[in-house]
Amino acid sequence: MATQLFEGREHAAVYQKYRFAPGEELQQTILTYLREKGANPAELVVDVGCGSGQGTRFLAEHFKKVVGTDVSKAQIQEARDVPSPPNISYLVCPAEELPFEDASVDLLASFTAAHWFDIEKFMREANRVVKPGGCMVISTYTMDMSLRYGNCSERLTEIFREAWDVLLKYTHSRVKHVLEDYKEIFEAVPFPDKKRITNIFDKIPMTVAGVIGYLESVSPYQAFMKSDPDAAKSFLPETEKRMLETMGVSSRETPVEFWVRHVCVVACK
Repeated sequence: MATQLFEGREHAAVYQKYRFAPGEELQQTILTYLREKGANPAELVVDVGCGSGQGTRFLAEHFKKVVGTDVSKAQIQEARDVPSPPNISYLVCPAEELPFEDASVDLLASFTAAHWFDIEKFMREANRVVKPGGCMVISTYTMDMSLRYGNCSERLTEIFREAWDVLLKYTHSRVKHVLEDYKEIFEAVPFPDKKRITNIFDKIPMTVAGVIGYLESVSPYQAFMKSDPDAAKSFLPETEKRMLETMGVSSRETPVEFWVRHVCVVACK
């Protein structure tokens, strides 16, 4: 059974504001693979579990028609509220029940979402809708993240990881797929021509406020809020205060380098 943790309108708004688009290295990894497989130009690309459309908008820069799908009405509304090119459309539907004809999709993609799906049902549906010769791209960023700023990068990263350690106590069991670098998801892909790339590193432009907003957007923080609202409400300001003091600055809009490791599963039918 799929897991739905990003349903609320307030959470969807935070997700839209603070979740980042696929980084440059991840983008190039995906586009290089698709060129190798002759997937350009693809007629129909589907971004499954699109959330508020960060990955969908990246795909729309390169392909003729892109449809973003998500089970959350609130997430889809956030996606629709963002100015988008005319080749994007959005649909509310489960990842396991895609409203597309058999063998009609040239590229099926999913960014930091597949671990929430019912993997067996999703892969069966992927096998149904992807054309022979079509491709699948499933990626996630991992918890292998670091912050860089001046000569305090190591301490900043420690603070960030200490914050994650608190949140990990509230992590859903599905996040095990991320912690295992999508190994089980890779093994479930029904196409024999497949590979898993685990060493994609991206520098994401960010501010201190953006880092704190990212922590607010993740599902463990939302679970923390439900379990212990008072502690959760003080957790983010305290983390921000520690970061600013370490950096020796007062503005939460101070830029930092946010480094993240991606895992990407690519396959061709």
